[in-house]
Order: sequence, then structure tokens, then C-alpha cells
Amino acid sequence: MITRLIISTLAVLITALTLDGVTVEPWWWAVIVAVVLGFINSWIRPLVKLFALPINLLTLGLFTFVINALMVMLCSWLIGPHFEVESFWWALGFSIVLTLVSWMLHLFFPSKN
Repeated sequence: MITRLIISTLAVLITALTLDGVTVEPWWWAVIVAVVLGFINSWIRPLVKLFALPINLLTLGLFTFVINALMVMLCSWLIGPHFEVESFWWALGFSIVLTLVSWMLHLFFPSKN
């Protein structure tokens, strides 16, 4: 569990440093962002995906990107000035880059389940 938290925190930091429209300051707030995003993705996102199932089927799953961006924006709203996302498009980019960075980090540092 600690390994996953460290990897998620690193992924948030790397992604925020990569994208101009996303800021995490001070850097240690990335731990809070990782925890809040983990909570949102575990509890809120599945409910939203369930209610959005018809539109997700119509768009062949592409609406999932919109849901992911909205979850990032919700996290930004909950955390406040320490995690800022400038727009929906930056949130969309953040969710995509975060997924890729997290995947890469998990390849190099696999967590034992």
C-alpha cells in the first residue's frame, strides 16, 4: 500500500511538472492529491460511469475520458489552491498523462499484492 502511494505521488508530481496548466504547490501536497484522487476513482467514478453508461456506449467508451477529466477537476476543487487545474482541457491532459506515467512507474516498481 505504501509502494502504491509513493508511485501515485510520483506520478502526480511528474505529470504536474510536465503540464503547464496544472500546479501542485508545495510539492508534498502531491501526496494529498494522490490520496484524494484514489478515493474519487474508487468511490465516485464508478457511480458516475454507471449513470453515464448509455452515453458511454453511444460514444464507444470515449466519454470515459470526459469522466476522468471531471474527476480531476473535482479533486482540484476539493483540494483548493494547492492543486490547481486551469481548464477542462488541462484536466483531460492531466488524466491521460497521469495514466501513462503511473503505468510506466508501475512497470519499473511493481507493487506486491
